[in-house]
Amino acid sequence: MPAAPMFPVGRFFGMNPFTMMREFTEEMDNIFKGNIPAIPAAPEVWAPKVDVQRSNGDLVVTAELPGLKKEEVKVEMTEEALVLTGERKLEHKEDHEGYHRYERSYGKFYRSIPLPEGVKTEAAKAELTDGVLKITVPVAEAKKAARQIPVGEPAEKPVAA
Repeated sequence: MPAAPMFPVGRFFGMNPFTMMREFTEEMDNIFKGNIPAIPAAPEVWAPKVDVQRSNGDLVVTAELPGLKKEEVKVEMTEEALVLTGERKLEHKEDHEGYHRYERSYGKFYRSIPLPEGVKTEAAKAELTDGVLKITVPVAEAKKAARQIPVGEPAEKPVAA
């Protein structure tokens, strides 16, 4: 015998729409509370907040990486971009009278910051202090070539025949 539907169709005729919405909301709450079979979770991906600015001829990149150690962060520089990668593994354990709680949070991150022309990659420096990664890259001053364009009169348009 087939399983009964969650909402029998005949039940909806004559039902108050607000009652229907309340029941629908309750069913959705049950689903999101985990009252359904567990679905394997994909690894969490997170993107740390990053600030990029120019200061005193340098490109300064600051990334918020709370709780990470320098061994968990990788900084690479290509010709086009500064690439930050890493993985956080946060674990919190509580033991109390009558219960035990253990929470884990894992997540990888990848950030790619485009670099301007003239960066001196060999002079880049990175330091991680109190969860804040600061990368300083000197940038050569780009010479802007400017030329003046003379302003002339518009050319006369030929008269159509």
